[in-house]
Amino acid sequence: MRWKIPAGALIALAFLVPAAPAAAQFESPGKDAACQTVERKVYQDVRKIVAVDLDTPTDQEIRVLTAQLLHWAKVDKLAGLQDTVEQRLKGTPEELRAFLKKGVPNVWTTDLRIKVNQSMTGAGVNVKKAAQVTLDNGSADALLAYLNDGVYTARELDCASQPTPTPSASPSVTPSATPSTTPTGAATPTASASLGAGGEGGGLPKTGANTAIVASVGAVLLLLGGIGFLIGRRRRSRFVA
Repeated sequence: MRWKIPAGALIALAFLVPAAPAAAQFESPGKDAACQTVERKVYQDVRKIVAVDLDTPTDQEIRVLTAQLLHWAKVDKLAGLQDTVEQRLKGTPEELRAFLKKGVPNVWTTDLRIKVNQSMTGAGVNVKKAAQVTLDNGSADALLAYLNDGVYTARELDCASQPTPTPSASPSVTPSATPSTTPTGAATPTASASLGAGGEGGGLPKTGANTAIVASVGAVLLLLGGIGFLIGRRRRSRFVA
């Protein structure tokens, strides 16, 4: 006799499925394409969601189960599966049951192949080799194992083979030229500058042209004084006589 899961148990199972990846959160970290340590991306095996008796549940229970399938398609960013499930949800309950029974594995496997191909973009030799071996195998189990573990193992090898970057030499410090003690643009005193009025500060006495003028004026005044004296004396003599 065929074993069937009761409808109530099916609904309970559907709501418990999201708890399954909780253990995956404790996976050891891995390397991303840039060799940075990151948390591993764990893809869910959606086949487990539909590995139940799909004949006995009600139409509403089937839709609940399909909603869980759509949830994981979004979480794992499986575009093909997500679009197909959304379209099937718009159809009849019979079409939805038929898809869950036979269509899910094929669409899901195609999405996994796309993810494996994407992992080869800009990847190292070991990742490309491991991805190609997986694609050649083509089974859903091989694709899932590569995405959850194999790609990280291959990246570790590629990252370990990369040369260690050599630190660049420290730039030499060139001492700047010693600044001149004379400020730029400062006026330089000349020897011909005078030191102030009255000969203060040891100024030299004035000679030359100025002295000759003073002497000439004095001589003229002296001559005029003598002439004036003689004229006054003559007038005086005439007055007495």
